[in-house]
Amino acid sequence: MQLFYCPEIIDDIVVLPIDEAHHIFHVLRSKSGENIQLTNGKGSLYIAKLLEISKKTVTAEIINEIKTQPRKNTLHIAIAPTKNIDRLEWFLEKATEIGIEQITPILCQRSERKEVKLERLEKVIISAAKQSRKAYFPHLNPIISLEKFIILNFNETKLIAHCDEGEKKTLIETFTNATDTLILIGPEGDFVPKEIELAMANGFSSLSLGLSRLRTETAALHACSSFAIFNGE
Repeated sequence: MQLFYCPEIIDDIVVLPIDEAHHIFHVLRSKSGENIQLTNGKGSLYIAKLLEISKKTVTAEIINEIKTQPRKNTLHIAIAPTKNIDRLEWFLEKATEIGIEQITPILCQRSERKEVKLERLEKVIISAAKQSRKAYFPHLNPIISLEKFIILNFNETKLIAHCDEGEKKTLIETFTNATDTLILIGPEGDFVPKEIELAMANGFSSLSLGLSRLRTETAALHACSSFAIFNGE
């Protein structure tokens, strides 16, 4: 049964978003009386029966609700957007499929991309979440400068992955006894020393992602995958 996204499900009768309605009417050519599966992206799955189907409107009646449990520990990755937006979108797609709770685009001194279109990135996340049948969708935050971001109040274990020399935690050390975790991933060319120092001064610890020098999106996905593995997923 195909999964559809409806962010606001309050009553038993639901009007589907226009994109989902278009897919049901024009692509699937579904009929009234058929059952579909819905999610609000906040942890609930619903079985619903299609009622009215037209070019402009699709309504459905909720038959059953299934509440799911979130992951025991959460992962938040703050990542410098890549110059090629396709690479950032690839990361968002794969991270959503594997499992991630929160993503924040950050502006760094060496950032090659200064802005992102959140609406476009949200569509990538929603599509990947539906395809991988997620009841919980990742939260995408607005872009923010690294300097403003690192002084915010976070309860997670705070880590910065960088290529400079020095003592660093390994993935095994970090994720074996996993807690809610926040990881900073820098741009191509890495964080500058001043940014690393500033992060450390604000409670971040240095993290090693291994011996290889990884591209931005690869480093971020490696962290996501490792987090999922060490959390028993």
